[in-house]
Amino acid sequence: MSTDLKTPPDASVTTLVSGIIHDAQELIRQQLELLKHEVKSDLRKTRDASLLMIAGGGVAVVAILLLAFSLVYLVNWAVPALPLWASFGICGLVLAAAGGGLIYAGYARFESFNPLPDESARALKENVQWIQKQL
Repeated sequence: MSTDLKTPPDASVTTLVSGIIHDAQELIRQQLELLKHEVKSDLRKTRDASLLMIAGGGVAVVAILLLAFSLVYLVNWAVPALPLWASFGICGLVLAAAGGGLIYAGYARFESFNPLPDESARALKENVQWIQKQL
């Protein structure tokens, strides 16, 4: 960025306009750099959230399978008149409802942040529009 803020008294209009255009190009370059940085940051957040959800899901699947079999046999033991298939059905419905709740919680976490850099994109768009009006 130019640090020479003084304009010589004999500067022509062409020199002034080319200086403005240069400054506008520099501003757009800097905003594109900021936009790129924000996109990388948001992608990193998305990747981290996804990895946590995948790892947690894998561990939860194994745990749920073991606990589900235990629960089925516990229900069958607690209610001897209930056939084993009915115990599996009851436990399956309960676990399906719990799984749906967990999926909704993960979806809500993804909704809590915007992966697109709205502020930088809006500022860049405003500057491009301003430059177009000047030319």
